[in-house]
Amino acid sequence: MKNILLVDDDKDLSQSLANLFDPDKYHFDFLEDGMEVGDFVKDHDSVDLVMLDVNLPSLSGLDVLKQIKQIDRELPVIIISGFVSTENAIEAMKEGAYEYLTKPFQLEKLIETVNNACGLNGQNLPTDISSVSKLDLDVDEIVGKSPEIVEIAKLIGQVANSDAAVLIFGESGTGKELVARAIHRSSKRKNNAISSVNCAALPETLLESELFGHEKGAFTGAYFKRIGKFEQADEGTLFLDEIGDMSLLTQSKLLRVLQEQELERVGGNETIKVDVRIIAATNKSLVQCMKEGAFRVDLFYRLKVVSIYLPPLRERRLDIPILIDHFMSKYANQLQQSNKKISKKAIQLLSKYNWPGNVRELENNIHTAMVMGKTDVLQPEDFPIFIEGNSNLEVDLDVLQEDYTETFKKIIDPVMPKLIAGSPGQIFQFLESAFERAIISSCLKHFDGNQVKTSETLGISRNTLRDRISRYDIY
Repeated sequence: MKNILLVDDDKDLSQSLANLFDPDKYHFDFLEDGMEVGDFVKDHDSVDLVMLDVNLPSLSGLDVLKQIKQIDRELPVIIISGFVSTENAIEAMKEGAYEYLTKPFQLEKLIETVNNACGLNGQNLPTDISSVSKLDLDVDEIVGKSPEIVEIAKLIGQVANSDAAVLIFGESGTGKELVARAIHRSSKRKNNAISSVNCAALPETLLESELFGHEKGAFTGAYFKRIGKFEQADEGTLFLDEIGDMSLLTQSKLLRVLQEQELERVGGNETIKVDVRIIAATNKSLVQCMKEGAFRVDLFYRLKVVSIYLPPLRERRLDIPILIDHFMSKYANQLQQSNKKISKKAIQLLSKYNWPGNVRELENNIHTAMVMGKTDVLQPEDFPIFIEGNSNLEVDLDVLQEDYTETFKKIIDPVMPKLIAGSPGQIFQFLESAFERAIISSCLKHFDGNQVKTSETLGISRNTLRDRISRYDIY
């Protein structure tokens, strides 16, 4: 029999949760106030699990969690919350919570978590932190309420107190550096420096100097001694962005520093000890890079102690309205203007757009609209993506039939610089999917949604058409 203490001021909810479990395996005790929990745990050695609401009448659930962990560090505690707060999720996992669950619960997830915490699913396993499907948009906070955001916030809390290397995967613009900074802010190194290096922005010789520093006279133009990022981040954190673009030679030198925790400046002989936590990020497939011989296998596993995947914005559209509100408030403060509103039509269009540049592109569009919008209510035409998409293009059907290329170039040429800046390495995939979506949407509209006529006219099978309709969320 497993004994569970359930702490929630909602009696009905507490009883409903208890009723989900087999009474032959579980016994529940109930408390409604956090002030009573510490004494209860001290007086009852038989408690196997505490389920704890965040919002309690006289004491925060997070404060109660800290009390429990001071009494019994090994006692598993599941935090339950009525609203999504990435800050609470990070704090809960950092303080040793077994799991952080939000209402309304997914019942299967809740039951599985309780069973695992009590060791009734074979063994008492901690939440798996190796696979995560957010986005940190601001240096000071994580914005969003999608399941992906909550999972990443929990993971940040879990890894915060360790010095484990973290490898962050995700497309450009998803916020990899900001997740790295969130990890640093939650870690025991938070009072020391976090330095960052973009490995794709510097040629090999300059990158080596940037990382390890150089002595005066080490090479032509080295007129003074330079302290590298590793030394600057001593006892702190070093963020290596676009690690997949680092040369093999620099990779080997980086691996030595990670293994030995020491380095030599370029052109120097002095061995310098460093204590640095590494967080790396990439928008490439490092597995593919390893297959091609462009990335060292031993370095990959040295960096990938914990991995975090940041999904593109198009895969978590639930967060888009929240991000819109966040960025509008941010730029209203920066521009010292009264808060503007946004039309429902604009929100709908922004939520449906694929955002190849991800959150960075969304933020730029909001910034531009806040600056250039002529009224207090932002309309679709205030956003660059819709202005560019609606540019007047005269199409001569005779020319179009003879040469599609020139017609499409008229569309692509004006936006290519933005595509290169916003999503390098993914432009072809984005344009291909955009073209498919546009032509299918247009044809469906012409035939009033008739899929039979649309598939026949386009010359594709109905199965292919259905697949594209589902893939691109075509309505």
